[in-house]
Amino acid sequence: MQLKKIPLGDTRAFSSFFLDYIDQKNNLQPFYNRFPRIENFKDQIADKSKTFSAHQTQVLVSVLQKQYAGLTTSDAVKKNIHSLSDERTFTVTTGHQLNIFTGPLYFIYKIVTVINTCRELKAKFPGYDFIPVYWMASEDHDYDEIKYFRLYGKKYVWETGQKGAVGRFSTKGLDTLLEQLPGDVSIFRDAYLKNKKLSDAVRHYVNALFSAEGLVVIDPDNRELKSLFRDVMVDDVIGCNTLKLVDNTNKQLEESGYKTQVFCRDINFFYLDENLRSRIEKQGDRYHVLETSLSFSEEEIRRQIENEPEKFSPNVILRPLYQEYILPNLAYVGGPAEVVYWLQLKAVFDHHKVPFPMLMPRNFAMVIEQHIYRKFEKTELELSNLFEEKNFLFNHWVLKHSRHNLTVGHERTAISELFSALQRRGEAIDKTLGPFVGAEGKRALNSLEKIERKLLRAEKRLQSDKLRQIESVKDALFPNGSLQERTDNFLNFYQQDQAFISGLLSNFDPLDFRFNVLIYTPS
Repeated sequence: MQLKKIPLGDTRAFSSFFLDYIDQKNNLQPFYNRFPRIENFKDQIADKSKTFSAHQTQVLVSVLQKQYAGLTTSDAVKKNIHSLSDERTFTVTTGHQLNIFTGPLYFIYKIVTVINTCRELKAKFPGYDFIPVYWMASEDHDYDEIKYFRLYGKKYVWETGQKGAVGRFSTKGLDTLLEQLPGDVSIFRDAYLKNKKLSDAVRHYVNALFSAEGLVVIDPDNRELKSLFRDVMVDDVIGCNTLKLVDNTNKQLEESGYKTQVFCRDINFFYLDENLRSRIEKQGDRYHVLETSLSFSEEEIRRQIENEPEKFSPNVILRPLYQEYILPNLAYVGGPAEVVYWLQLKAVFDHHKVPFPMLMPRNFAMVIEQHIYRKFEKTELELSNLFEEKNFLFNHWVLKHSRHNLTVGHERTAISELFSALQRRGEAIDKTLGPFVGAEGKRALNSLEKIERKLLRAEKRLQSDKLRQIESVKDALFPNGSLQERTDNFLNFYQQDQAFISGLLSNFDPLDFRFNVLIYTPS
């Protein structure tokens, strides 16, 4: 693979909010603790060491050992789970939904980023161990977001009527989907046919792909882990303290010109049970589970939190805090939307005296296969040009390569000067002639613009073969008009190149926040 890099801002694919964070703009610095530079991890390690207790460590290791029981895995994973018992071991974490067949490419990029970050940290701080962790969003109930993936341009959908937390879904029905897929999908066949529950199946295939790198998968839908979070449950459900903290942060961000990403509620927990994940809402003096007949007094919900903490599932606001409660974590690796919404949460972490992790943007990438790159080279475009909207891209190429002058800039200047002179002459005779001459001048300029558009369209017809070639490249690399990494599945490349993931591991730099272009060139 050949690697080229493009500044994120040149891709026009990211919000100004996210880019300002990457650029470490001063007005955003109050909303995080440390920016992810390798030298900043030393102080992050010190902060986490002071707050993560031996009891938290004991619970974490015990839960992971149970979750991995019965799964054949690598010595690297076993060693890493055992290593978490040591106070000199820390994690770098990414989280993601349980998309079928891994979903879009960026899921793989997230995991590669955490693995490479741990490698960098071990090289910099050899006296410590660093464990890459994938946090399964097993409690999410957004089935519509996980039920499909796109392979070789075709969309495959898992149809099921199951409700509630997706990690608890039965894998029934995925066997039918497996039969429809082209190529070698044995990793997923083993995962979906050997596991009855979706979260177990996801752990299985992620382990198959990344166990050699020591990646540890954690399922947070667990009573023992939730027991560590009881105080936060009480503080939020009964005290409603989270709302005040986040609202204040949101106000500050909005005053700085930023649009906030997520919405905070009075209560930021769902009630979780079989086939159920519904919001808890206080109405009068009782706590109601929406869309059910369940309701509790304050005393009853206190007892519920104490006796059955596993039935309380944090929403997007408190899930990050839950993660940091149960892991000796230093940094969270996320996409642009995740990084932005984490910036709304630092006051919540401060309130609960939990160190705010470093927010690391995941690696971003586009993969160009050989035959696509050969077409691209013939277009004489720059890689950054491909990120332009298609019509702009066509116009840019035609204007640059046409043998004819297709613009009317010179004529526009001449007409403007002519009508300005006429307007002054008319006003000298009669003031009312000024607006009339001005309107006629505008009409003439509009005619010039129409002529320019017709010249451009005519030239596009002459260059139609070349423009079709450009369109073919653009459509291949931006399926459905979106970034490849947000649309295509990793099997598009992995089935042809079993070393695809190792190539990503070799090429991605987790602390270089630029867009990666990976090119398959002739060997």
